[in-house]
Amino acid sequence: MHILHVVGARPNLMKVAPVLSALRQYPKIKQTLIHTGQHYDTNMSDVFFQQLEIPAPDINMGVGSGSHARQTADIMAGFEPIVLERKPDIVLVYGDVNSTVAAALVCSKLQIKVGHVEAGLRSFDRSMPEEINRLVTDQLADLLFTPSADGDQNLAREGIPAGKIFRVGNVMIDSLVRLLPVAMEKKPGGLPDRYILVTLHRPANVDDDRTLKTILGYLLDLNSQVKVVFPVHPRTRKRIADFGIDVSQLNLLEPLPYIEFLSLQRHATAVVTDSGGIQEETTYLNVPCLTLRSNTERPITVTLGTNILVGSDGGTLRAGLSKILEGKPKQGKVPPLWDGRAGQRIAEVLNQL
Repeated sequence: MHILHVVGARPNLMKVAPVLSALRQYPKIKQTLIHTGQHYDTNMSDVFFQQLEIPAPDINMGVGSGSHARQTADIMAGFEPIVLERKPDIVLVYGDVNSTVAAALVCSKLQIKVGHVEAGLRSFDRSMPEEINRLVTDQLADLLFTPSADGDQNLAREGIPAGKIFRVGNVMIDSLVRLLPVAMEKKPGGLPDRYILVTLHRPANVDDDRTLKTILGYLLDLNSQVKVVFPVHPRTRKRIADFGIDVSQLNLLEPLPYIEFLSLQRHATAVVTDSGGIQEETTYLNVPCLTLRSNTERPITVTLGTNILVGSDGGTLRAGLSKILEGKPKQGKVPPLWDGRAGQRIAEVLNQL
């Protein structure tokens, strides 16, 4: 059997690493790794490959930036000849980025089986491009690997046959479990015992000057009580400059490699974010998480984990952080099957085909 993996953005790398590793146990399975180049920061991508011990891609398409339509179209045009030449038995796509839906569309037209890793997640907010990618990919996929029970329920409600759905757990947690001991040895230097870790990148939070000023204004106020550590996404850094917001009092960092960022999460008093994956990681790490969104495609992090949705309202964020700083954080627990073995379960299903 020939399995072809498609990745395009850094979150995909945390998800593909455990699957690649688990499939190496089966010598009759050939693997090919294609990087579309959707995330085109070469230095950061290289570090992620090294830290996660992912082999160099067999092909890097180098698609780069563009509008959603242009980027998706470029990936489809470049990916089709690769598939025709390589002739895989199944293509695995990961998460909810444009590379995911583009590869699924190409394979569907060519009658090549598709497996979707991290299937079934829904925010029920179609203003999010990722939600469209999830919905389309899951309708096209032949094998749907879900991280939690809500994923199974969403797919069943959308008419996906039960025989296509496999609840395997969370592959991102596989990478976390494996590298957490290394991250624990890299305790960030120069930081106090208590600090708030912040990440911001979603357009709804950073592209509107009033929203971004409200969020950063509160963080600046908070910084006088407890240190705010803020690895800044390039998009967010540009918007801060465009809007003329003075953030010189905050501890701004460049985007960090996986292990270093995991260490920051593990030792943080709380995390403020609008990222999906960080909601999951903080739940596993039992670190309080305040998510600057009104919805999440990962509701289990709210119902079972340490995550609280606070929207983009500074008052709600302030109230949530006040409780945490008073020593009254939300208590959570690790969801079922988030045990570091999701990649092995996926490999077992594929080996049985």
